[in-house]
Amino acid sequence: MGLTSKLDKLKIVGDHHHHPGADATRGHSADVVDGAAGAPVATDTDDIDEVDNEGQSILMSIISQLRPGCDLSKITLPTFILEKKSMLERITNFFEIPELLLAANTESDPVERFVLITRWYLASWHIAPKAVKKPLNPVLGEVFTCYWDDLPGKQHAYYIAEQTSHHPPKSSYFYICPESKIRVDGVVIPKSRFLGNSSAALMDGWGHVTLGQHNETYVMNQPNVYCRGILFGKMRTELGDHMVIKCEKTGLEADIEFKTKGFISGTYDAIAGTIKRSSTGEELYSISGKWNEVMDIKNLSTGKKKVLYDTATSKLDKPKVRPINEQWEFESRKLWKPTVDALAQRNHEVATEEKFKVEDDQRQRAKKRVDDGVEWYPKLFRSVHQDEPELQDLEYVIYKPLDLNDPPKVLEEKVLEIAPILPGQHFEDRFEIPAFKKSG
Repeated sequence: MGLTSKLDKLKIVGDHHHHPGADATRGHSADVVDGAAGAPVATDTDDIDEVDNEGQSILMSIISQLRPGCDLSKITLPTFILEKKSMLERITNFFEIPELLLAANTESDPVERFVLITRWYLASWHIAPKAVKKPLNPVLGEVFTCYWDDLPGKQHAYYIAEQTSHHPPKSSYFYICPESKIRVDGVVIPKSRFLGNSSAALMDGWGHVTLGQHNETYVMNQPNVYCRGILFGKMRTELGDHMVIKCEKTGLEADIEFKTKGFISGTYDAIAGTIKRSSTGEELYSISGKWNEVMDIKNLSTGKKKVLYDTATSKLDKPKVRPINEQWEFESRKLWKPTVDALAQRNHEVATEEKFKVEDDQRQRAKKRVDDGVEWYPKLFRSVHQDEPELQDLEYVIYKPLDLNDPPKVLEEKVLEIAPILPGQHFEDRFEIPAFKKSG
């Protein structure tokens, strides 16, 4: 049976299924209704595991041609394992529990503040599809912007991301809450590898969280992501390896191990780590539990243990996005809308066709640049300069200089000049100017 025929068998057809369109401001979703009983069985297709026997045979037909350790970035995977959002939007998951980040910012004790930053970062990892899904790979120059206008204390936050490299893929992002003087700069660099019955997304890249009111910057990396059971067994996602958080000013660091289940023993989703003083190695706290359930923290000087975070208490604050008709052609929601709409309907034949159109256009544009001898540059992020050693691991940062000492209103005005974020804003010719020229 050919790939198209197998994909066709994965389509959900019939008049009994209702699939409303994606919400223009609050994220993509689709109700899936059981045709026999008429009762909802899922609220989002991202939570539906579609890798049945047919799906697994498709994966096997692709992966059987690969060797362990090979790069998966150039392999076209079937659409039924795709999430309905681009990686540029997926990064906003870290900012969907804003009260935790704001609570850390208002804490006066530096050690407790570090603990709360660690809590915020650990709490974000459980925000993901319930099924095995990977975000759409952004195309070069793709942009995603969004905002929050309902944060605690009537505060606002803004987010800007751009795909600053395609091979290797690099997603640069920027977040700011002007009222609290919180700024986040980062880059996500996933490197995919085939490992036999598993695949790995080795998550290079760093995030810098700056608390302007405390003149502190927290530097952090990410655990790696593993997809188990590709060829046999049940597919599931695991986080693995070490995540570190460091603050040079306070001299504190956290080292958290995300433990993967052993072949015979162990458990899924466990974490274990410590918070210590970098200069002396003195361990202050230990952290344990499960990253997608309950995490505990123990004060090693007093022996007192308490819940650091219970993911069951999470109330997510989803970002808001400008309407599709106001978006530029390379903004994530508009660029991938036909693909996402098809995924929401579980029509994988159409999703495959629409995804191919986007990717083929990318290839044609790249070829034309080579033919014309034209070099591509990001529009919203500039390269880090040699005299910025503290930023070297980011490679790119937002092009406009921003001083967190400025009043919130001034910061907000400057951010809104970088790219369209709020409803009513549109991409204009000035946004097409490469970032290095605008920053110069």
